[in-house]
Amino acid sequence: MKNVVLLGSTGSIGTSTLKVVEDLPGHMRLIGLAAGNNTELLLEQSRKHHPAALSISDPAKAKQLQDALGAGTRVYAGDEGLIKLATLPEADIVLIAIVGTAGLQPALAAIRAGKDIAVASKEILVMAGEIVMAEAKKHGVRVLAVDSEHSAIFQCLDDKPAGSVRNLWLTASGGPFRDKAQWPKEKFDEITVERALKHPSWVMGPKITIDSATLFNKGLEMIEARWLFDIEMSRVQVVVHPQSIVHSMVEFVDGSIIAQMSTPDMCLPIQYALTYPARVGSGRVQTNFAKIGSLTFEEPDPDRFPSLNLARRAGEVGGTLPAVLNAANEVAVDAFCSRRISFPQITATVARVMEHHEIVVHPTLAQILEADRWARVEAVRV
Repeated sequence: MKNVVLLGSTGSIGTSTLKVVEDLPGHMRLIGLAAGNNTELLLEQSRKHHPAALSISDPAKAKQLQDALGAGTRVYAGDEGLIKLATLPEADIVLIAIVGTAGLQPALAAIRAGKDIAVASKEILVMAGEIVMAEAKKHGVRVLAVDSEHSAIFQCLDDKPAGSVRNLWLTASGGPFRDKAQWPKEKFDEITVERALKHPSWVMGPKITIDSATLFNKGLEMIEARWLFDIEMSRVQVVVHPQSIVHSMVEFVDGSIIAQMSTPDMCLPIQYALTYPARVGSGRVQTNFAKIGSLTFEEPDPDRFPSLNLARRAGEVGGTLPAVLNAANEVAVDAFCSRRISFPQITATVARVMEHHEIVVHPTLAQILEADRWARVEAVRV
């Protein structure tokens, strides 16, 4: 039985992870749960799963939880609390599903404590992929993908060497504005927050749903794939696949292509990350190809969705530029959701911040965090 720590238990990935744990009694045990501010849901989760330790952002809320649960559960708070949970001695794997940059330090702490990590937070590898993967190699731990696309690539590669790969193909649904006839570039100013939050294939949190609408989500995944699979950005490709059945593909040097397919359900890649290398029976995901009928593929549109080219440039240049792209995008998405900027201004903001940045090559963690801080200030300014 694996002992699991879940950071980000009240978000979309976190609640899906808890469903997986409930589906597979006897295979894993939750020993730590961390959340941002949702005290009520964290308390409910704790009473159901009985973890040994909890963490929440606000110290005052931590005290409320401690009073409610009593001495049998350790309750921590803030960044220190995340580190405490990530390094629990009895933990086998730490699943990091915290939105934004807050998961980076706990990820590194878990790795240095000898824990395998399952990464649902793209920012960890986008910002500091070089450092994270080097630390994982140094400490002999695995970095497992939770994204459906990277889980698919991991399964298709099946330990084959990078030299046998011609291209990694990340599939994208295309988002709610894929149809050029219905949504020409000239109409992008009319896109509302409510419309952008209606994803055609997946049920996700608001930040990642907006990123899917701009295709920044796929751009971040390109950079993530570069580090997870130790492959050049030039060999990471994107193809639009509206049905979201093929989650990604690996094209090998002999021309063979292996794809991983299933009905869209985040529980599947989460389960694979937590049970790897085993495959455990579950009736949750069922796929009927006769009902699906057909699978289609098309080129992404870089004119309407310049985010992919921005991400490719950030990944190719490297250094602090990916952290800047990520931070500027977070600020811009928040501004759009708060109705302070238009949909096209998300990408425009990121592009301007990237242009203004003085890149540090092979940065330290401190330099990455400083680039992140600078980009957030600059994104508001521009």
